[in-house]
Amino acid sequence: MALIILAHPNFEKSFANSAIIAVLKNSNLELEIRNIHDLYPDYNIDAIAEQEALLRHQTIVFQYPIYWYNMPAILKQWFDVVFDYQFAYGSKGDKLKNKNFLPSFTVGAPENEYHTLGDHHFRVYEFCKNLEQTAYYAQMNYINPIYFHGTSLAAGYTADEVRGKAEAHASKLVAKLTELG
Repeated sequence: MALIILAHPNFEKSFANSAIIAVLKNSNLELEIRNIHDLYPDYNIDAIAEQEALLRHQTIVFQYPIYWYNMPAILKQWFDVVFDYQFAYGSKGDKLKNKNFLPSFTVGAPENEYHTLGDHHFRVYEFCKNLEQTAYYAQMNYINPIYFHGTSLAAGYTADEVRGKAEAHASKLVAKLTELG
C-alpha cells in the first residue's frame, strides 16, 4: 500500500493533478491519499497523524504542481513539521529508513523552456536536488521523479490536452507503484 501526499492549494480547479488522482483512485492499487491542503487549510499540520501515516506505508508519493521552481508552500511546511528530529533524522531518527520517496509533479511550462538556453535556465531535475537530499538525509530510497510539462492553460494548453497528459502520467505512476510493490 502506498501513501499519496497530495499538496495542491487549488485542487478543485486543477486539470492535471485532479486527473492523476482520479486515475490512481480507479486503479487496483491500495492507496491512502492525504490531501494536506484540505486537512490543514490553516497550515497547522498534525505531525503525529502524518508520521503515523508515513509509518503505515513503504512507498510515499508526493503529488503536487511545481510553483516557482519548487513545491507549494504547504508541502514545504509539511516537511518542516513532519520530518522531525529523532523521527526522520538524528541519532534515533530512522523511522523512514528504506522507505521509497517518489516525487510526482506537474510543470506548467513546456519542456523546451527547461534547458540552459530556455526561459527557465535549468532542467527540471536540477530543481529536485532538495527532494533528493531530503530522502538521503532521512535514509529513504529516492526514486527519480515522474512528471510532465505543459499543464498551464495560460500557456495555451487546452483542458483536454492537460487531462490526456495527466492520465498518461498517472499510468506511469501506477506502473511504478506496481513495480515497487
